[in-house]
Amino acid sequence: MSFRALTRLIALVTGLSLALAAPAADGEGQIYVTPSADFVDDDKDRNVEDDFGGSLAIGYTYSERWSIEGFAHTASLEAGGTPNGQDHLELGINGLAVFNRESLVSPYLLAGLSNLQIDFDSGRSTDRLAANIGAGFLISTSDRFGLRFQYRLRNELGGGEFSDSIYSVGLQFAFGDKKTKIVDSDGDGVPDMTDRCPNTPPGIVVDSSGCERDDDGDGVKNSADQCPNTAAGASVDANGCERDDDGDGVKNSADRCPNTPRGADVDANGCERDDDGDGVKNSADACPNTPAGANVDVRGCEIKAGDVIELPGVNFETNSDRLVPGAEAVLNEAAATLAQNPDLAVEVAGHTDSDGAAAYNASLSERRARTVRNYLVERGANGDNLSVRGYGEDEPVADNGTAAGKAANRRVELRILNR
Repeated sequence: MSFRALTRLIALVTGLSLALAAPAADGEGQIYVTPSADFVDDDKDRNVEDDFGGSLAIGYTYSERWSIEGFAHTASLEAGGTPNGQDHLELGINGLAVFNRESLVSPYLLAGLSNLQIDFDSGRSTDRLAANIGAGFLISTSDRFGLRFQYRLRNELGGGEFSDSIYSVGLQFAFGDKKTKIVDSDGDGVPDMTDRCPNTPPGIVVDSSGCERDDDGDGVKNSADQCPNTAAGASVDANGCERDDDGDGVKNSADRCPNTPRGADVDANGCERDDDGDGVKNSADACPNTPAGANVDVRGCEIKAGDVIELPGVNFETNSDRLVPGAEAVLNEAAATLAQNPDLAVEVAGHTDSDGAAAYNASLSERRARTVRNYLVERGANGDNLSVRGYGEDEPVADNGTAAGKAANRRVELRILNR
């Protein structure tokens, strides 16, 4: 080998060494070796026959897109029996631009420089710099093995300026551990392989699983949570705010009266206000300024000894103590009043009109009063403070000479005996 060829070889090896020693970019791969069988379609002006040769490449996967490799190629080209045959020894370095490296088939383009030394059968030798361009593809059967096909066009620079086409088929063997490519498609800092929420919007703060954070654990992500400090376990709406199902302004967790009517005036506990403290809420209190401690009915009005609570609509079947339909609403209200005033002594008084014998009417009125008492006790009234008395026809409130008067006299009423 001439001194000129030697210096070119040293320069090429030095360049390859520097390239392999350079810091690797993300996605750096492995060192690989590729022995190949070559077919040389030589420039016709060389006056030699096309023939086979071989090459050996040593390369490094610099990044996902780029590889760099040094190679040696040799071939012996006959000159049809004449003493003009040529032995070629080529040493060079190429850069490869690789596409779809992670796929089964990875095409690539190459470009580089080489030194071509030619020894002629006549004893003469030459060496020249050559430029290389080409293309190929690698079929990867694993991370460490592949089948490689390549075309390279070699152009001598200076002198004869010959152009040779070299076709190669080789086996590529890789060495060393291949670095895993980290892909984070949504840019949230969590690799796709562990990202359970792969389409997180830009700028969102995520947890270790790549999902948007929900710091108060209410099921509403931080970016949509208008109430970010909801208490643990609270039931929240779509905005992350604790629910107020009855709309009274008091959240469910603090609402001791969760079914307050819409629009009701409530206190801090979510219960409707009772400003006079009589046990009847403001919205239902017909007597809003009852004195403290007074007994009141369900309408919030005071009940005093001597008062008579009439029961309009409480009627009975003819000559019977059986209630007719329609009496329940009035009796239920009376029972509620007595239930909230269990200490009141009350007489259930029955009355009839003047038809029939007086003794019979007295008995009938008492039976009717007892029917009412039993109904009230079943609905919560204190039976110990409920007495029964039948007045018969003795205390009319209307003229028994008319049908309307008789109807008014057939009645049951509640008489307050004490407070």
